[in-house]
Amino acid sequence: MVKSWLVSLFGLCAGLVLPSLSTAWAQDDDDDEGFPTVSEAMEGMEAEDGLFPIYNDPETGEVYLEISEEQLGAEFIAFNYIENSVLEAGGFRGAYGTQSILRFDRHFDRIEVVEVNTSFVFDEDNPVSRAADANISDAILTSLEIIAITEDDEGDSFLVSADDLLLDETLEIVRNLPGPFSGPFSFEVGDLTSATKFSEIRNYPENVDFVVDYVFYNPYPFNGGSDAVTDARSVTVKVQHSFIAMPDDGFTPRIDDYRVGYFFDQKTNLTSDSATPYHDLINRWRLVKKDPEAEISDPVEPITWWIENTTPYEFRDAIEEGVLAWNEAFEAAGFSNAVVVKVQPDDADWDAGDIRYNVLRWTSSPIPPFGGYGPSFTNPRTGEILGADIMLELSFLFNYDRLVTTFDGKALSLELEHDRHEHEGRLCVAGEEMRQGLMFSAAALQASGASQDEMDELVRQSLVSLIMHEVGHTLGLNHNMKGSSVYGPREVHDPSVTQGAPSASVMDYHAPNLAPVGVEQGDFDHTRPGTYDIWAVGFGYNPDLDDPEARAAHLAQSSELKHTFGNDADIISSWGRGVDPRTNVFDMSSDPVAYAVDRIELVKSVIPTLLESYEGEDSYEALRDRFYTAMFQHSRMGSVISRQVGGVYVERIAPGQETDKAPYTPVPRATQRAAMDALAEYVFAPDAFDLPEDLLQHIQLQRRGFNFWGNPEDPKMHAFVLSAQRSVMSHLLSPVTLTRMVDSELYGNAYSPTEMLLDLNEAVFGRDLVGNPNTFRKNLQVEYVQRLVVMAYGYGYPPAVQSAAFAAVEDIKSRFTIIPDVFLPAGTRAHRATIRMELSWLR
Repeated sequence: MVKSWLVSLFGLCAGLVLPSLSTAWAQDDDDDEGFPTVSEAMEGMEAEDGLFPIYNDPETGEVYLEISEEQLGAEFIAFNYIENSVLEAGGFRGAYGTQSILRFDRHFDRIEVVEVNTSFVFDEDNPVSRAADANISDAILTSLEIIAITEDDEGDSFLVSADDLLLDETLEIVRNLPGPFSGPFSFEVGDLTSATKFSEIRNYPENVDFVVDYVFYNPYPFNGGSDAVTDARSVTVKVQHSFIAMPDDGFTPRIDDYRVGYFFDQKTNLTSDSATPYHDLINRWRLVKKDPEAEISDPVEPITWWIENTTPYEFRDAIEEGVLAWNEAFEAAGFSNAVVVKVQPDDADWDAGDIRYNVLRWTSSPIPPFGGYGPSFTNPRTGEILGADIMLELSFLFNYDRLVTTFDGKALSLELEHDRHEHEGRLCVAGEEMRQGLMFSAAALQASGASQDEMDELVRQSLVSLIMHEVGHTLGLNHNMKGSSVYGPREVHDPSVTQGAPSASVMDYHAPNLAPVGVEQGDFDHTRPGTYDIWAVGFGYNPDLDDPEARAAHLAQSSELKHTFGNDADIISSWGRGVDPRTNVFDMSSDPVAYAVDRIELVKSVIPTLLESYEGEDSYEALRDRFYTAMFQHSRMGSVISRQVGGVYVERIAPGQETDKAPYTPVPRATQRAAMDALAEYVFAPDAFDLPEDLLQHIQLQRRGFNFWGNPEDPKMHAFVLSAQRSVMSHLLSPVTLTRMVDSELYGNAYSPTEMLLDLNEAVFGRDLVGNPNTFRKNLQVEYVQRLVVMAYGYGYPPAVQSAAFAAVEDIKSRFTIIPDVFLPAGTRAHRATIRMELSWLR
């Protein structure tokens, strides 16, 4: 009975619904007659013509968008970036968001906004290309109601609400969504409110920019945020959304190669039979020679940079120098005057947010997120760079910095600081790292009695190098963390050798190039591109490389030392990432151990002079900053040295390429032993961190209100030193490092885990067998033994490494039998009892 009733009901519904569905599917232009025309619907509105005609209701602020029939089904590039925010909300001024290709499709009385999948390509001559849309899903982001329709001889047009498209998070998730490990007291902006509004709309023939104030409200915030947050209940994030007409034809895409470091738009060729069907298109500007027959020609349209009128006058010359320095690389690629610099007039009728202008922008943020940042956006179809900005922070040059302020006795982890950059993704933190080097360099020059001219030259070269680095990103180049490995530890200080480029690439994060004690100062930093930079720009921009043979000949030069390359993904770290110690940060020269030792000796010569040379300050805050910056240099150099142990040199070479190098070559045993000897002396030795007593008495944080609440202000050097030593041990004792040492014995490694651990035993315990270890050594020895016990139990370690750990434990036990405890001071006896207790877990 029930079943019969359902059947009858279905029949009734079918009779009522199906005819209307049938009518809907058959809808044609005649059905548009029920809509008002656009002019009728928009009567009394403010209108602005451009890529899309835009209408604004002067009474309500509502915004409408008119889409022509010709624009339906066409592709547009969509791009957004943050124009203003607070860091707690998950962004900062100038942070680029997503870029995509959007399409507007009509479906009955609605306009669907579709994000197009651009990840795949097909050979059009292959029949499989006819199924190019199989198992690939475009994304319908939203469906907008058609409000009005105009029909004329030039084609129909459709009116939709821009509010419905842009005043929510349809195109971009703006708020900082809490992650799985955020915790209950993390900062949250809350929900989007009706106060969200358009703050500016700029409409041009080829693009339109919508600037939206996204206003969030959280009635009960647990976390009030920093001083940059006025009231945590209400936070505004200003985002600019841009829609850009698809550029016309004429741009030739260029496929990426793994031997050069370019950002690219990733694509996979689904009709290729290659083991690597990659068709990734590098990001590069459209440069066309005015004279195609000339070896070197001006471009039809140069890459033009504007120095924003917010830029301090005293920095403008150095900024211009840093931008124009890239013309040397472009000239080698066949272009003269490829890069041009102009200054935005104070009365300019455009602002830096206009995507038609590439702007070097200057800010001074409450919490500087970087020293410099150089993003760009592209056409995902071709890889063509369409626009870029460079954000610069005043903190790079002036005396405040987010990293130094963490040296306040809280649980600072130098181990995490050394490796944090690798978690930044594509975000560049070169400016922040260079800021650290600049602070130490200034302190070192001051201690050596340098003149004001030398100090000014240090700042000039540092700023030029920062600009060059960030401009390099906007040209398409990603980091080259291997570039600093070209010159020898003495050559790198010889300006007749370096000639303004102390490494192969300005795209590296290298150590500040300060001369060691007794050596004349050379180049502080880059003022011109390195040898790799010039070669890499040639790969991206030389028109001759459209020819496959010319491209192959150019790439064949990758095995030359001056063209060596490794990016962020290749960095060797204590987290187990990377294998090649030459692909590293904060290092310098082809002998990073020797260079690091020179730097530590320089630090040791500078620290005792800090107090006596300190003058003209209202408090000891700046002295404290200089001290910790110097100590951080010492710690970083220890980290650099440690990476040689267990390393494998990696060469990115193609089969058949003329070279005597192999893809993998273990670091020579002599180099690994030299690194262990240096660590024994400069990181683990009893006097490795000898510090003047009077200096420690003066490294005082300036009091401000109640800023010491819950955080005692005294210097906590044992925690600092142990953190530096842990950073080194985290690499030496990592399961990844030790397993690699075992694996690489199969292809040439001659330094085994057993030998390394016995050397480490000598470094950690060797000088204390007949004496009284100081407190630094006691902390170190307990930390080391605790890690050895874990290794001996085999947690995460292969049997060969477990056996090596047992050998190291037995060696420590035998060392403790040399001098009976009865002959040692009470404190040393208690320390040995602690060591024995830790080792007792292995009984």
